[in-house]
Amino acid sequence: MTVFDIEPGPDNPRNSEGDTILLSADRLLLAWTRFAGAADHAEADIYGMVTDEWGNSWSEPRHLVSREEARQNVMSVSLLREAVSGDILLFYLRKNSFCDCNVFLRRSADQGHSWETSRRVSVREGYHVMNNARVVQLESGRLLAPVALTQDYDRSRHQIAFCYISDDGGTHWRAGDGFVDLPQSRVGCQEPGLVALGDDLLMYIRTDQDYVFGAWSADGGETWTAPQAFENLPAPTAPATMARLPDGSLIAVYNHRPDGAQAGWAGRTPLSVARSRDGGCAWQRLEDIEVSAAYAYGYTSFRIYGERVALTYYVWPREAPANFEETALRFRMLSLAHFLS
Repeated sequence: MTVFDIEPGPDNPRNSEGDTILLSADRLLLAWTRFAGAADHAEADIYGMVTDEWGNSWSEPRHLVSREEARQNVMSVSLLREAVSGDILLFYLRKNSFCDCNVFLRRSADQGHSWETSRRVSVREGYHVMNNARVVQLESGRLLAPVALTQDYDRSRHQIAFCYISDDGGTHWRAGDGFVDLPQSRVGCQEPGLVALGDDLLMYIRTDQDYVFGAWSADGGETWTAPQAFENLPAPTAPATMARLPDGSLIAVYNHRPDGAQAGWAGRTPLSVARSRDGGCAWQRLEDIEVSAAYAYGYTSFRIYGERVALTYYVWPREAPANFEETALRFRMLSLAHFLS
């Protein structure tokens, strides 16, 4: 097991929201949000580092996307290798205000050495949230970018979840026909993610309803069932990450909190793993990856590379002065067999 932390510094109090992608053999690109302040709306850039030995050696950090693109920041990176072209796609948020936060895409044809001009993904107006490590590509070639949307985040935190869809490798995008909502919730459906289940899709959702919720699509992300609670995944108002293992079972990385939303945003501890063998209907808690109550953990990525799993998440000391000060991004390399046993 390898662990590597990108530590905060005097002009960089927060590193968070990371993702990884395989470049070749044992070589990975790790990209993340490098904040110049601690709050979500502070100035931030997207940086990258390369490891050549599954996390044992690292390059110097490199600037990938500049904060100069936006009035507030750029953040929340998702990496994906497009199946047809082989290009690396880098998705991120460009945040200008509480009513103007949109998803953009840059493309690299040379393993991340250079990036094309950005292209807008979110064709609707408003405040979009798309977490790190969220974009997926189906066997059909369809790209899906799951988002939560509100028109003005300052006036209403209530969000609906749906997908932006591309059927031409990311050149053109449109909104899916349906959406997922929780009308009884103050925040609605936040920070959705996707996992493919054969011909179907599972959307997993952050809520303030004490559990991770899920909704299903049978038409490639166009429309969705009504959301339902995963009662084996009690959680605070915090995002989960799910992935499909080679044996077809599902893994969920989340904060296991029997007190649910009462834990608050600072109660994102422990960082836990659960497994489902029936497409997400029932879950069995396996273990806690991080257990110290002195820290909160969140905004994970979970990527499978052959017999290895690359996991990233933030580590925030709960006694920090304010916001997300002193937050490190943690990279952890684990054996895939660890999750299959």
